[in-house]
Amino acid sequence: MITFTVNGTQRSVTSDPDTPLLYVLRDELALNGAKFGCGLGQCGACTVLVDGEALFSCITPVMLLEGRSIRTVEGLGTVDEPGPLQAAFIAEQAAQCGYCIAGMMMRAQELLERIPDPDDDDILAALEPQLCRCGTHMRVIRAVKRAAQALAQAQALAQASEGAR
Repeated sequence: MITFTVNGTQRSVTSDPDTPLLYVLRDELALNGAKFGCGLGQCGACTVLVDGEALFSCITPVMLLEGRSIRTVEGLGTVDEPGPLQAAFIAEQAAQCGYCIAGMMMRAQELLERIPDPDDDDILAALEPQLCRCGTHMRVIRAVKRAAQALAQAQALAQASEGAR
């Protein structure tokens, strides 16, 4: 049995240790946000965060994840209450076919956690491993910037309310 945390909840799985994390997420844990694209770690559709670092789940054996923390696109928010990054992608209509978007969001989330106010070059560098054939790259860049602004505003409000106490 392999135990790790997924989106804040401790989970144990009985998959073969060599099974790629992608299959465990989708088949055992019913988390279908990460997609199978290439199976070679080249397209990014399967990207998730492991201990805050973006990884291709299609080539990461589950045996390497004992005790680690995994975050998927489902962990960013819900359909009824999307997180700031999800809300920004919706507002900017950054998804066309949507296949790559979960991976794009996870790579963007990693970026925003490292660099709260990224410029275009930061965003392009962070998203470079992600393939998208629909051509919504300019909308994705705007969405990441919008999310950065929303996160900064939320942080400023939180600090102001703490200061008012």
